[in-house]
Parts: sequence; C-alpha cells; structure tokens
Amino acid sequence: MSTHYETLQHADTYREAFAVDPPAALGERHLWPRKPGFFIVHAATATALAQGPASTAGAAKEAAPATASDTQSDAASTRVLVPAQWGLVPHWVKSASDAKLRAPKLVNAKSDLASTSTAFRDAWLNGQRCIVPMVAFYEDDLRSGKAVPTRVARVDGKPMGVAGLWARWQGAGAESGEVIISYCLLTVNANNHALLHRYGQPGSEKSMPAILNEGAYDAWLTARPDKAKEFMRQYAAEKLTANPVEKKADKVPKGWLG
Repeated sequence: MSTHYETLQHADTYREAFAVDPPAALGERHLWPRKPGFFIVHAATATALAQGPASTAGAAKEAAPATASDTQSDAASTRVLVPAQWGLVPHWVKSASDAKLRAPKLVNAKSDLASTSTAFRDAWLNGQRCIVPMVAFYEDDLRSGKAVPTRVARVDGKPMGVAGLWARWQGAGAESGEVIISYCLLTVNANNHALLHRYGQPGSEKSMPAILNEGAYDAWLTARPDKAKEFMRQYAAEKLTANPVEKKADKVPKGWLG
C-alpha cells in the first residue's frame, strides 16, 4: 500500500490532462503522509468546501451528472484543483492534535471497506469523491529480503488520476478558527494483478491505487454512492511500468530523471 507518490511538476500538465487551472505553486515533487498536495473536484463541491459544513453536506449530489456529450472545455469550467493535506481527517475528530496523529494512518482507504469503515464511511456515503493527480506512486519490492523502492508509472508517461475521498474538519472551542481540508487515496485488491502482486509484504494482501480512465473522471465525481464502487477496478498491468530506484539516507529516491 503506497505511502509515497510523485506530484505533477509542470503547470501545463494540469490543464492538458485534467482540464483544471494549475496551482500558483506546484509544491513538493515527492509527497508523503500529512504533506500538502492537491485533489480535483467539481466547482460546486469546491465552493461548498470553502463555505463550511452546512454546504459540504451532500455537495457532490448537487453537481450535474456527467454525460457522454461532455467536452474537455466543459470540464475546464466545472473541475477545480483544491490544495489539501494527504491523510484524511474525519469531521468527527475532536482536536487538531488528534487529527495530526490519525492522518498518517488514513492516507489510503480500501475501496471494499470504505462504505463501512468508521474513518471513511461518511465521506463515501456523502459522495465526497475526488481525483488525485500524480505522475507515479512508489511501492517496496521485498522479494530479495531487502526493501527496494520501486517507481510505478504509466507506460505512456502520462499522469494518473487516482480515485480518492476528501473531508473537511473544523475545530471547536479554542480551535474554532482552524480548518483542515484533507484527502485519501482509494485502493483496490491487487493479489491477482500481473504487476502489482509482486510488491508489499510477503503473505499480505496486495493493493494498488484505483487509477481512473481519463474518460471516467466526471462520471466518478458525480456518480451516486451506490454506483461509485463500479469505478473501483484494477488498472491494466500492460499500461504500467515499474522501475527500482536508488534510495539515499533521507529516503528521497534517486537514479531517475525528473
């Protein structure tokens, strides 16, 4: 289960691949739990996120369902890039210190358990879905007995849009002015995946991010909760490539050209 991914580092890629305006600052290339990243939602959801709990409740339900006639220019006017913390902070967390402890453990949500898990259930049932843009994600290859960081990316070099969930936490009392917008990646079982079954702890369940097909972006964001799990599928192994990378003491991979 990945706890490290690589973000987009070219502004034009946000427009070309996801039809969203790029951020003013691209941020760190290598993202780890509790670091600031970005996710994509529809404009109505982004407005609700800014306005607070009363607006975020059911915000995704207000977004118009995508149709086959949607065009890239239509998407550009309806999708918005939102800065947020990687590592979900459920709305019911009591304090910022509690949020700090929980977030690193909530960077990934198993898609088959998301609708029932205490941490992710409300986000799933309320349709708080998002797309997380990334260039690659990292998994450890442990087959040699030693962890070898491995970079997994698309064969064609294009960025990936991974299905995710978002949450908005607002403090109470002395922390009433503090707001944390956060997100997690959704994962699918990869035990029988031709490529990803090789990685992770031996004997443990294998998983991979739920990579969406480009044509399904708007449909994923607007699907009814009872239809959302239809998008939780393995991404074809032949469309992915995995390459080991060197790892310095500071744990930032080297040995590849950015």
